[in-house]
Amino acid sequence: MCGIAGLWELEEAGHETQPLDAAVRAMAARLVHRGPDDGDHWIDAGAGVALGHRRLAILDLSPEGRQPMHSSCGRLVIVSNGEIYNYRELGRELAAQGVSFRGSSDTEVALAAIARWGLDDAIARFNGMFAIAVWDRGEHRLSLARDRIGIKPLYFGWVGRRFVFASELKAIATLSSFDREIDPNGIAEFFRFGYVRPPLSIYRGIRALQPATIAHVDCESLVQREPVSIRYWKPPSGSDRVEMTADEAAVELETLLSSSVRLRMAADVPLGAFLSGGIDSSLIVALLQKESRRPIQTFTIGFHEDGYDEAPYAAAISRHLGTEHTEVYVTAQEAMEVVPRLAEIWDEPFADSSQIPTYLISKVARSAVTVALSGDGGDELFGGYTRYPEISREWQRSRVFPSPVRKTLAKVSNWTARSAPESLVGAAVPIFRLLGKPTSNIRERFRWRAHAWEQDDFVEFYFRHASFAVNPHVEALLGSEPARLRSPCDL
Repeated sequence: MCGIAGLWELEEAGHETQPLDAAVRAMAARLVHRGPDDGDHWIDAGAGVALGHRRLAILDLSPEGRQPMHSSCGRLVIVSNGEIYNYRELGRELAAQGVSFRGSSDTEVALAAIARWGLDDAIARFNGMFAIAVWDRGEHRLSLARDRIGIKPLYFGWVGRRFVFASELKAIATLSSFDREIDPNGIAEFFRFGYVRPPLSIYRGIRALQPATIAHVDCESLVQREPVSIRYWKPPSGSDRVEMTADEAAVELETLLSSSVRLRMAADVPLGAFLSGGIDSSLIVALLQKESRRPIQTFTIGFHEDGYDEAPYAAAISRHLGTEHTEVYVTAQEAMEVVPRLAEIWDEPFADSSQIPTYLISKVARSAVTVALSGDGGDELFGGYTRYPEISREWQRSRVFPSPVRKTLAKVSNWTARSAPESLVGAAVPIFRLLGKPTSNIRERFRWRAHAWEQDDFVEFYFRHASFAVNPHVEALLGSEPARLRSPCDL
């Protein structure tokens, strides 16, 4: 990964180079962990624009891959984080149209594509994970773009009279005029989901750019403090479904996954993969090894506690596939030592229980490789979390009763959670066991059931079951939440 940062200063009386230089240098320096290999910055003093970059070199390790990068015509300047996986295909198309390249980086191809086809059309053709900022010196326009799923982060907002952006909030926090005021709406999102969803951030006035979105800032929107945002892609809807047999779907899925893994193998540095022994990472590693002429490097974190240790499963997969495997066991003390660093690592509240092992396995892998593939996202794409079927079954069971009956049962459950004698609550334990339900926090389970059964709408039903807090806006001191997404197509 790389780190990008920049600012555009609104100042009618002219711009001084030194404050711009100091600000962008400080922002980029705060991102050195994202890009330890190189760093540079560029200033358009006449316009009041400054761009900064920290580089993790993956493609074209030469100085030709350095950023901020200028287009051959001199009109565009880009800083980017991530990788455009189909850059070779795009590069060949551009070369056929007479475009020549100095180096071999995907950033140079992306910049040439933007110069040739226009930013909106070029971005729509990129297959990758990226956060990009482009300054158009001719149009006096700054554009920010984020990949379709939002894998690479990008924050933006106004700090005083400056429009600012960065890969991480900590870079924005280096600005002396940034007051770090906490946004109750962001806290409400955290209490609901365990993280803060775009477009919110934990800071008031700073937003996360939505996935699959381009935000244009020109002189007019700079004054009005509102970029012009364009959504360039949406997930397929149910009406786009293709009918096929299970065997046909299996073949198509393997083709798509193989192509996806093959594209991600493009690197001028060592590449490996995380391996837990689960379905997702094992599948990725299997496809990687199939495409590689030599054993790929795989990495696993083991724990001495049997209930958490997946290392034996990973080792079995490694032996089967013939990978070059690294296995490191971590003690409870070593895991606890990571906790004080979590706030610095994540920038804003984040409650994913896998964050500590993810940090530890990344640290181990970094000693041997620069790029590591993982199975993250598999559960979201293929319904792998147990809550998906559990909530669906609970919804179907609850539909046996008409709405008035459900609401009565909800009142009974709510009374049980709040006011029932301990002896009565304890009597429910054998029933929960008989139904195969957990018997811890019985009152809390009745409270959740009460709130869920009150709902006549499945989306609300799901949110109540999947949420950490029932009324997070109240717990966040009367913050508010964005409107519910009824499907991915509502993004």
